[in-house]
Amino acid sequence: MAIFIAALGGAAFAAKPFLFPSGYGDWAAIVVAGDWHDHDGNASEIFDNARKDVSAALVKIGFKPDHVLEFSVRPERYSDPHPFDSDYTSIGVSLADLADRERSGCLLYFSSHGSPAGLVLGDTTLPPQRLAAMVNAICGDRPTIVVISACFSGVFVPALAAPNRMILTAARPDRTSFGCGGTNRYPYFDSCFLAASTQATDFDDLADRTRDCVGVTERATGMTPPSDPQISIGSSIEAHLPGWG
Repeated sequence: MAIFIAALGGAAFAAKPFLFPSGYGDWAAIVVAGDWHDHDGNASEIFDNARKDVSAALVKIGFKPDHVLEFSVRPERYSDPHPFDSDYTSIGVSLADLADRERSGCLLYFSSHGSPAGLVLGDTTLPPQRLAAMVNAICGDRPTIVVISACFSGVFVPALAAPNRMILTAARPDRTSFGCGGTNRYPYFDSCFLAASTQATDFDDLADRTRDCVGVTERATGMTPPSDPQISIGSSIEAHLPGWG
């Protein structure tokens, strides 16, 4: 934890005990668009589209609008709300401040490109251990959901998995995910997450529906090999995840 605090420029915070949630109104959530290019390198809104609409979906589930912080690689392009910069330090400091006030749980959602080394975050790569350091330091033992929509995002599961966590990734460690072309509004995974959020009754159901939807979409569009989204559910978290709808 000391290493992570130093990386954030000496920000003073520590994970506090969580409050048993009766809903998601006192959860801290962040939604991050980590890049602004399609898979061919052209300028694209695909990840920012996901950022905006996933944030709106979380509010419909029960998260308070001012408890869902948005981050973009090009924040100057957007308003209502104006996102923060998708920078590791900015994300960590902002999440720490929010989680210090809203202590029932944490949710982190990332949509970006990825590689076996980690997640694209602007001009850098965010490796699994560094994201795990952020989550460990800020969210501690409170119920935590981490969703990573990116190629090879299954590499994050071993570093993040814990009894109090649910991890959902768009692909297994050795597979790409799909839908990052110039004509797509969202990557396949984000599109399926959004569709599932309107049908599911809790996050366990949402994860299963998202994974099934990705498989159907990939088969319909002839994408191979299958991305095989990963779901890791800790032994103690389900009792602390309220349903909705």
